[in-house]
This record gives sequence, structure tokens and C-alpha cells, in this order.
Amino acid sequence: MSDHVQEHMLGFVRGRYPDAQISGSDDIFALGFVNSLFAMELVMFIEKEFSVTIPNDELQIDNFRTAQSMSELVARCSPVAASAQA
Repeated sequence: MSDHVQEHMLGFVRGRYPDAQISGSDDIFALGFVNSLFAMELVMFIEKEFSVTIPNDELQIDNFRTAQSMSELVARCSPVAASAQA
């Protein structure tokens, strides 16, 4: 699942920045692709695209720096992960 999530996240960023040459481990904040508005768009995209709710304690910049970290966030927030922890 993580590769699928990473590709979706990279596709979303590349859709906004078509010339971006980024990989799953590139820090999109450090590269200048993310401002506060785009950060909120990332949160909304993740929640809608992957049918998850991101809890307030997960709304940390480090969870959104890379496609890889966003993939890990989706895995933690997915209903499957939540039911496995119960």
C-alpha cells in the first residue's frame, strides 16, 4: 500500500508543480513546494483520497515533508491500522 500512497502523493504535488523532479524521500517543504495553504490542501487530499481522518496530534510538519512520511501517516490513520491496534 505504501508505494501506492507515495505515488498518489507525488502525483498530487506534481499536478501542482508539473516541472518538479521529486522522489518519495525528497523534503517538499525544504524544496519550497509547500506554503501554509498547500499544506492544508495536502491534509484535505489525504483525508479524502485515502478515507482517513488525521487526528490533531498527527498534524505535525514532519508527517508531511515527504511522500514516504505521508504514506506512513496514512498507514497509521487507516481504519485497518486502527482496528489492528484495538
